[in-house]
Amino acid sequence: MRLAALGGVVGPAAFVGAWAVGSAVATNYSLLDDPISRLAAVGADTRPLMTTGFVVFGVGVPVFASALRRAIGGIAWTTVAATGIATIAIAAIPLDHSPAADTWHGVAATIGYVTLAATPLLAVRPLLERGRPGLARLGVICAAVSGTSLLLSTTRLPTGLFQRIGVTAGHAWIVASAVAIFSTFRRTGRS
Repeated sequence: MRLAALGGVVGPAAFVGAWAVGSAVATNYSLLDDPISRLAAVGADTRPLMTTGFVVFGVGVPVFASALRRAIGGIAWTTVAATGIATIAIAAIPLDHSPAADTWHGVAATIGYVTLAATPLLAVRPLLERGRPGLARLGVICAAVSGTSLLLSTTRLPTGLFQRIGVTAGHAWIVASAVAIFSTFRRTGRS
């Protein structure tokens, strides 16, 4: 289970690293206004980098879901797994392939955003029952920031900025819970 917990660190690190580097090197790209998926669009020079970030996240986070299920129980593991699966779909259906593909890309992204924002909230009760109030409080904060920001990313406000705030807040909770799970099982000697 300790190794599975690492998926909750490696996946978000690859995702954030890919959009951070991609945003810095992409031509005609606005970190504030353009969505992250634009970095992996058909014809984008950063497509291999961002697609790799999507795929590493999409594999690592469902692996982490198994550790989350075992460590805290409840149903948060299902939404975190769904977030990873939706991210694989995002990678498989890049923007600018066709209008239909763009629609399906948007559906996958919406599923990924909703499940990402829901995961920390769904973990609150099991965490409180297991004596982890700090991680539960962090979950409430991350879910509120993630959900609000991702909702704001659908308005005329800077899409890229709010999308990055939203996904990073959700990823922060995943990383914090993965580190907690890894540390707990390292101290107890369980794998």
